[in-house]
Parts: sequence; C-alpha cells; structure tokens
Amino acid sequence: MNNPVRTSLALVTGLLLAGCSTLVPELPEARPGVAADWPIPASSADTQAAAADIGWRDFFTDPQLEQLIGQALANNRDLRVALLNVDKARAQYRIERADRLPSVAAAGDLERGRLAPDAGVSEQFSANLGIAEFELDLFGRVRNLSEAALNQYLAREEARRAAQLSLVAEVANAYLTLAGDRRLERLAEETLDNRQQALALTERRHQLGAVSGLDLSQAQTALETARADLARYRGLVAQDLNALTLLVGAPVDPALLPAGDGGEVSGLAPLPAGLPSDVLLRRPDVQQAEYALLAANANIGAARAAFFPSIRLTGSVGTASGELDGLFEGGSGIWRFAPRINLPIFQGGSLRAALGLAEAERDIALADYEKAIQSGFREVADGLALTRTLAERQDALQALVDAARRAEQLSLARYRAGQDSYLVLLDAQRTLYQAEQSLISAELAEQSNRVNLYKALGGGWREAG
Repeated sequence: MNNPVRTSLALVTGLLLAGCSTLVPELPEARPGVAADWPIPASSADTQAAAADIGWRDFFTDPQLEQLIGQALANNRDLRVALLNVDKARAQYRIERADRLPSVAAAGDLERGRLAPDAGVSEQFSANLGIAEFELDLFGRVRNLSEAALNQYLAREEARRAAQLSLVAEVANAYLTLAGDRRLERLAEETLDNRQQALALTERRHQLGAVSGLDLSQAQTALETARADLARYRGLVAQDLNALTLLVGAPVDPALLPAGDGGEVSGLAPLPAGLPSDVLLRRPDVQQAEYALLAANANIGAARAAFFPSIRLTGSVGTASGELDGLFEGGSGIWRFAPRINLPIFQGGSLRAALGLAEAERDIALADYEKAIQSGFREVADGLALTRTLAERQDALQALVDAARRAEQLSLARYRAGQDSYLVLLDAQRTLYQAEQSLISAELAEQSNRVNLYKALGGGWREAG
C-alpha cells in the first residue's frame, strides 16, 4: 500500500508542474509616431557613442562643477526619496515572489484536558511540519502578480535614474546660471567704474563751460543706470547661490563657485553627433514607462485568472503521543492533507470590473509610454535646433561686441576732442554694454543647451563613462 504522505506530496508536485499556463495578453505595439531621424540632423562626428554611455564626469570637465555634482548626488533629499522608493518596490517584489513558494512552518503542541469530572487529566503531545494555505498557481495568477511587482520595481529603479539625471542637469544649469550672472555682475561693475570716470570728466568740462548741463545730466543718468544694474545682478547672484545650495543639499564651499571672470562657462565637452532617434529608448523616463506598461499587462493576466477555480492546500506531517518521551518513537506518525477548491460563481460583477480596470490601466500605461517617447523626441529636436542657431548667434554677437568696442573708443576720443556731444558717446557706450550682456547670455544659453541635450539623450546617470 502506498504511503499517504508520499502520495500527497507527489500530487502537489504534479499540480505545481502543471501550473504553467498564463493568461497575460500579447503586449500591444506602441505607436509613438516619431520619425526615425531628427528634423535637424546633428553635425557630423566620428564617434557614435550614445549619450547614456558618457558618464557625467566625462561630460562635465570643470573640476569644481564635478565636485558639486558629486556632493549633490550624495546629499540631495529628492534623490534620497527616489532611492527609498526603489527599496520599497524591491521589498514589495520580494513579498509577491515569496507567494509563489509554499510556506513551511514547524510547530509543537501540548493539549491537556479532563473529559469528565471524575476522569483524570489527559495529555497529548504533538510536533508537525506543515504547509498553510498554499495556492496552486494553475492559471498564473500568483506568477503574474509577481511579474507585475518585478516590473514595478524596475520602473522605480528607472525613476531613480531619471531623478539622478535631472539632478545632474539641474546642478550644472544652476552652476552655469551663477557663472553667467557673476559675469554680468562683473561687467556691471566695470561699466559703473567707466561711467564714474565719464561723469568726473564731464563735470570738469562743465565747470570749464565746454559742455552744457544736458551733457552733465546724461552722464549722471548713465551712472545711475549702471548702479541699478549692478544691484540687480548682485541680487540674482545671491538667488543663484541659494538655488545651488538647495540642490547640493549642503553649504557650498566658496572655492567651488565660479569666479565670474569669463572662463567658467567653457568646461563642457561636446556631444556625439549622428545618433538615430531610437536612442530615446534608453532614456530612464522612457524605460520607466515601458516597465510600467509591462506591469499593467501582467495585472491583466492576474485579473483573468481570477475567473477560474483556485486550489489551496493545507497539509502537515508529524508525530503525536500521549507521553513526551514517546513522541518520536515508531508508530507515532500522523499526517493531514486538506485541499480546498474555490470556484467563482457569482461575484456581483466585481471580477469583470477588476478585469476592465486592469485593461484600462494597461491602455493608460501604453499612452504614457508613447507620450514619453514623443516628449523625448521633441526635447532632442529642440536641442539640436538650438545648437546651430546659438552658435551662429554667438559669432554674430562677438562681431557686434568688437565693432561696438571700436565705435565706443572712437566716440570717446572725439568727445574728448570736443568734436561730438556726450549723447553720441553715451549711445556708443550703451550699444557696447548691451552687446556684451547679450554675448554673455548667448554663451550661457549655448552651454545650458548642451546640458539639456545631454539630459534629453539619456546621459548623466552613470558615474563615469
């Protein structure tokens, strides 16, 4: 005669091996509707490395900026929350994965009782090893839930990468903005000094009767304008420093701040060119949306499996005896096997509603995935469009600054010789001042566009390239 325990275990093993079906539907094809190439192709280059393969330490070549980014990655609270969310999703996945295996527990019991008033006290000792409420995953419900949890965990991991990528770009842009405003502050200081010298010269000439009171008033107006600009830029520099401090998550060492002498906005390496648009699929936010879509699709399989019968097993093997010292002697073995089948008959439409909810969430996840690709394509296309126009603008503004500086020098010489009024000199000075401001802003815009394009292509999340 077969051993009942062995027979039961064989039955459980056979059912486990049979539980290989799945009700997950085929994943629908995403149709983001983007072109295979960028609207404005990038300039030619020999390298074809993706931006995601360029570590931020390789891209940002300014050593001060590198240190600030490293501090931000270690201290920033938003990034810390993203890391904790990854840990949370990992723990949830482990819980769901554990449900795919039987839970085995050992227990020991002692029962004492008196069945009648004149009867003696009886004792029953037992020890057993059992499985409690283990679901045979015949239709893949538990496996699909585990798969959904895994993809949710992977989506959280991509969200962490996206948060790190955004933080790297935000620190770089904050650093560049501070550098640009410090350059504008330095320019305002130099302009104020020049206006003070011009006002002193005009006052002397006015005392000699060489110029009118109108020239003196115009010189004073120019001086106060430069003073107001200086105050404004000092306020912007203070705000920029506060923003950078928040991103870094700690007080910033003054030695790591840009000096404002014009050399700090040239510490970015150029990006590789000629990349196809499918590099967008490596962006963290796109991969996050893809994993969310896979998780939602797996939930549909779990919702479909709920329509079918489920079998739960409870069983144990052990030993029992009325005497403790006879607990593990021969003939004391016991076993129990209790399968339970649950067949859904009437659920008030809840199962069908749950399936409809899962399908709607899958469709939403698909739309989010397509939108992530479309948004990424636009960001890269915008960055490529600005790359060319900003370079042309810088060349034009540099030529304008050179011409305006020559005109200002000639106007100053003619004014000192009494050949022109102060209004002519003032107009030349204003033109030069505005041209220099525009050139600084254009250089900042070009550097910021490099950062934004690097982020749009999915780079910056690796420690090193």
